Amino acid sequence: MSSVAELDKGLYGRVLELLETARGYLSVSRGRVVYRDRRGYEVVEMLKDVLVDYYVGPEKLGEVDSWIRSFRELLEDTVRVLGGRGWSFPREFKSFVEDPRAHLKKKLFNYTFDLLRGKIGVEEYLAKSRQALGSSLRSNSRSLYQFWVFLGIVYELGSMGARIVYPEYGFIVLDRSGRQRSGSIPPNLILEVEGRGELSFFIEAPRPLGWEDTRDLSRVWKLYVSLRPDILVYSGRVLDIVDLSGAIPIKRPNVIIECKEMPDWYRRSRILKGHIARPLTAEEWMSRWIRGLWEGLGEALGVSREQLGELIEKSKSGIKIGEVDLVVLYKETYKPDLFILVSQPKLERSIKTELEARGIEVVDGVHIGDRGALRELSEIIAAYAKPEEQDLIDIIKAEIQRATGRNIDRKVVEKAILELALTRIHEVVNIVGRLEEKQSVEAGGES
Repeated sequence: MSSVAELDKGLYGRVLELLETARGYLSVSRGRVVYRDRRGYEVVEMLKDVLVDYYVGPEKLGEVDSWIRSFRELLEDTVRVLGGRGWSFPREFKSFVEDPRAHLKKKLFNYTFDLLRGKIGVEEYLAKSRQALGSSLRSNSRSLYQFWVFLGIVYELGSMGARIVYPEYGFIVLDRSGRQRSGSIPPNLILEVEGRGELSFFIEAPRPLGWEDTRDLSRVWKLYVSLRPDILVYSGRVLDIVDLSGAIPIKRPNVIIECKEMPDWYRRSRILKGHIARPLTAEEWMSRWIRGLWEGLGEALGVSREQLGELIEKSKSGIKIGEVDLVVLYKETYKPDLFILVSQPKLERSIKTELEARGIEVVDGVHIGDRGALRELSEIIAAYAKPEEQDLIDIIKAEIQRATGRNIDRKVVEKAILELALTRIHEVVNIVGRLEEKQSVEAGGES
């Protein structure tokens, strides 16, 4: 059997061969690659396929295809059982589940382009391609598992008689793109569970809010560097979780669900840097944003204010933390009533005991396709459903934010309503009289 070094050498030779063949069908002019013959394009596509097969492999792609089939079946069944109308995906995830191989090949486009015009050599090309493919596969596999767990829970709630009450158009919304530009963080989904009440779901929140200047940015900075659990669940109808007045920038969730799909996730660690970085000013952000455009880093930078998280200043110092400890940190930071860890691999007894001792509910050995594994968990979550209580202040606040595109403090809304009431006191008197009469009739009916 060939050693790794020999395999790399074989790959290097194959890439070099295809590169030379492709160059026979194209020319480079002023930094642009021009195909003189369609065969050049076909050879370049073959080159990308070679890298995907080598660094990812047909076996892994086959496994991913199987996961996607199970995910799509669950998605369609969930929409049906809820009486929904459809769904929406994040842009990157949508591309991945439509065709994993084609999506991974897209990640090689810029590097292949640089290779063809001689800007980078074969060794650098292989190193960057390997990193890009691995990163994309891990990121999308993580999203796939997270969304599958979310849908599995929602499907079971639908089987209990739940229906979609938000969004009003009946979609299961899995993406957050641009949804917080109005200055609020709305839910991905609100369900009304028959006979119990409502549950509000937020995926990967808190997320950054839109901002205009340094004062705005300073105010919402905590949202850029906050820890971001996979799924937050709130009792009742919660249309906005932003609360910048406390130590954490959101309302305390009732339930947190963290999903772990990698076979050795509990042995891994990461460096937390953004959480200790100082806030950027709006001027620093704009300078970096423009510089990124000039340097051709638009895609990496996100070229969007809402993706400022990508620009958090890289501090030399950081905190190395194990994934198990990070799960505990999520719980201690947000202090939910219930913290649930859903793990694809079966955990070692010692790790499971350690997590449970910290008050974390562990559901392990949950594989994509195994729907029944989430049934009991869904029953537990359903117990947190709460009947809708009409909070007129929150409703008015949401409407004002929708109209202005800005985040409005609740206290400002309350003051505005009181000032309006003073200017229209006769109408207020009439409304008070009508409500008192209604209250009297209801009290008489109960006696």
